[in-house]
Amino acid sequence: MGWKGILGFEYGIVQGPLGPDIAGPELVAAVANAGGLGLLRAPDWESPDYVKELIRKTRKLTDKPFGVGVILAFPHKENVKAILEEKVAVLQLYWGECSKELVIEAHNAGVKVVPQFCTYDEVIPLVFAFLDPREMCKVGMRLYHELNENPLKVGSLEEAKKAINVGVDAIIVQGREAGGHVIGQEGLISLLPRVVDLVGDHGIPVIAAGGIVDARGYVAALALGAKGICMGTRFLATHESYAHPTYKRKLIEYDKTEYTDVFGRARWPGAPHRVLQTPFFCNWKCLNAEENETNQPIIGRTIIHGVEREIRRFAGTVPNPTTTGDIESMVMYAGQSVGLIKEILPAGQVVKKLVEEAQLLIHQTFNPGSI
Repeated sequence: MGWKGILGFEYGIVQGPLGPDIAGPELVAAVANAGGLGLLRAPDWESPDYVKELIRKTRKLTDKPFGVGVILAFPHKENVKAILEEKVAVLQLYWGECSKELVIEAHNAGVKVVPQFCTYDEVIPLVFAFLDPREMCKVGMRLYHELNENPLKVGSLEEAKKAINVGVDAIIVQGREAGGHVIGQEGLISLLPRVVDLVGDHGIPVIAAGGIVDARGYVAALALGAKGICMGTRFLATHESYAHPTYKRKLIEYDKTEYTDVFGRARWPGAPHRVLQTPFFCNWKCLNAEENETNQPIIGRTIIHGVEREIRRFAGTVPNPTTTGDIESMVMYAGQSVGLIKEILPAGQVVKKLVEEAQLLIHQTFNPGSI
């Protein structure tokens, strides 16, 4: 069944590489120990020694396999090299082209490659994270205008076809319901079966992502042809995630999200995102299109992957336990099904509960006598 055997893992449950550092060693190890695929998140800048340190910390907490997620639009070559040298089980890739050369290099190191795919019309690359705010705005706007004149057009399933052709080991298909930065403009229920049909008999597992938080979503994804699921928000709301306690509490307190571009406009122009409808967001969601975080007051400070940073109002930086300042005025990403999450649980229990309830649901609802 879909909860067994995916990529050699016990269950077909993947914990998304929550950024920038929310998916740390504790969360990844807890998921791995429960039989799922946990994914660390590599820094969005070159820091190969730190990446190796993250991997080694995780290995002290589990003897099970796990992976690392990398955003290809950020500087990443040295980080990927470090990941392959450490021979983790899975290299997960997003927001960029997965080349045949990279797949071959990973396979030679014994590492499986899993890109994340969705449909979109244009790709706007990232503006690197640690520029001076004034320079960040200049660079971001220049990239934005250049791509408005010469956008990179992508057909609805072209990226999935390319991934199949270069020999990836699985494909994560993300719907617009997902939380955080979401390239895709299509819902999971229409996109997923199209990719499943495209994969056909290539033997590449398709993993569903976006708006899945419980057994009902899991079973629905299986019915649409997926072999597993990838969840972000559900694992964000766990004891082991590296999110600030206030952020976790808001995931239980609020049940509505919105697709917006209010946060991080200068750093990441043209990159919409799904966030919780917090009071701060609701007060500012009609922010003038000319405004961005570069000319805003500093509302807090944080440490991300060992680097100290200031947080300005409307920055795209989520709060972690080191964050101080006006936490409730910071961005809080969440998927569309956040209202179905009622409590903060241990990550291992999330995995166990999903599998048991999915098996029960299939037995009770889809046995021959009930159809």
